[in-house]
Order: sequence, then C-alpha cells, then structure tokens
Amino acid sequence: MIKRLSIISLIAIILVIVAYNTRFYYATLPIESVSKKEVLHSINDSSEPIVLIANEDGYDWFITRSNQGEYRESFKEMLGELGWEFEYQEGSGYFFEKEGETLIVTTQMWTGEYVIVQVPESWEE
Repeated sequence: MIKRLSIISLIAIILVIVAYNTRFYYATLPIESVSKKEVLHSINDSSEPIVLIANEDGYDWFITRSNQGEYRESFKEMLGELGWEFEYQEGSGYFFEKEGETLIVTTQMWTGEYVIVQVPESWEE
C-alpha cells in the first residue's frame, strides 16, 4: 500500500512539474513561431513595459502586462515616438494616423495578466 502511494505521489509530482514548465494551462497564442514559455520569459526578464515577441504574417507581435488597463499607454507611447497619433478606439482596435496614413493596432487579452498587441509591420516606416 505504501509503495503504491509513493508511486502515485511521484507520478503526480512529475505531472505538476511538466504542467508548470509547459504552461499548457495558458490560452493558445495567436502566433506559432514562439512558445508560451519563451513569451513569458521575454516579458518577465525585461524591464520594458512592452516587449516584441515575434514578427509573423506581416505583423509585429508584442506582449505587455495588463495592469488594470495601463497597457494601452505602453503601445500608444511606443507608436507616438515614431509620429503616430492616437485617434480613437473601437473595441480592441486602436486607430492611429500619421501623414494621412491610418494604422490599426489590435489587442487581445492572453491571460488575466498579459495582453498581446498586434501591429502591422509598416508602423516603423
């Protein structure tokens, strides 16, 4: 009986460790080129409020902490440094203008703590 409990306990401990390391309990990422673990390391290891995590399918993908809505200011400030002026928000879309061009930035909550920001590649021009 004790041997059986020991084996079951060991298996349970291994499963918990694997679950923690793979972060399977987090929602699926909208991008395929990086893993959940890499994304979490990039934001947790950075002192910046918003971090580039991938460039995929014509978009730059960023992650930021949600911090009760403060994330909005992070990407507005980032885009503002390159001359993009925030115009308005519709749902999860944020509209910016620069020299007659419109840029649409979309956001989505990834978890309760993190927000994924999708910015078209042309934003740095």
